Amino acid sequence: MTHNEAMPETPGPITRFARMLWADKFALAAAIFLLIVLVMSLIGPAWLDAAAQKQNLRGRNAPPFHLDLGWLWFLGADALGRPLLARIIVATQNTMMVAAGAVLVSAIAGSMLGLIAGYAGNKVSQVIMRIADVIMSFPSLLIAVIVLYVFGPSVTNLIIILSITRIPVYLRTTRAEVLEIRERMFVSAARVMGASQKRIIFRHILPVVLPTLTTIATLDFAYVMLAESSLSFLGIGIQPPEITWGLMIAQGRQYLTNAWWLSFWPGLAIILTTLSLNLLSNWLRIALDPVQRWRLEMRGHKNG
Repeated sequence: MTHNEAMPETPGPITRFARMLWADKFALAAAIFLLIVLVMSLIGPAWLDAAAQKQNLRGRNAPPFHLDLGWLWFLGADALGRPLLARIIVATQNTMMVAAGAVLVSAIAGSMLGLIAGYAGNKVSQVIMRIADVIMSFPSLLIAVIVLYVFGPSVTNLIIILSITRIPVYLRTTRAEVLEIRERMFVSAARVMGASQKRIIFRHILPVVLPTLTTIATLDFAYVMLAESSLSFLGIGIQPPEITWGLMIAQGRQYLTNAWWLSFWPGLAIILTTLSLNLLSNWLRIALDPVQRWRLEMRGHKNG
């Protein structure tokens, strides 16, 4: 090859992932929807909070698809005449905040405990695993109901209790992965070369476990969001004047026979967000797996 011939350009990781996402149209649609949800959670309250709280008794339980009151009432109005579209957008922030906070705390705590339990000695591992068994021995929603009833419902309490109930998921998964990875040749080589335990865990083992944890976190986000909605539906989640999608469903429950849209639209938002998270999680599982990602890369090249 002469000097004038250019070397083939190797695409960067962002370009590769973009091509793989483009290759899976369902995952692409899910990612776009979740991006819209994220934007709504960031700017929704600042943009539409006043409109979401403003009452208009002449428009009580106004049906959807009528623009007589304005475009914000396109999805209808609640029992106090407040626009459902504005309230769903504003409620996105609290719903996402609880889910993201609980997943982040439980993922970090559970992963760290799992790394220690998988790499440390048998005694330390047994103590950590017994703690996980104690947490898992109680139904997570039952623990949440009892704790929130005693200490009162709030965003902070919801994040704390939901994150505690989800720690065993990350702990047990991480420990199982570490028990297998620590016997591989590259870990043994690092140990022989004198690498510290901290370096082996965070430099050599954690990057291998991270794709699995990322996939679990994506799925767990959907689970925690549904759990928060269930607690709000039972009346022990976030309380008015704060709003979440689950609370909106609970408030519309008594009007299901004559105003179905009060619970339908926030319920649809929960369903679509959960479905999108599951689709994206399935894509992530393949995209982060070196053994399987070639399928998406081949489809991406063909589509490109």
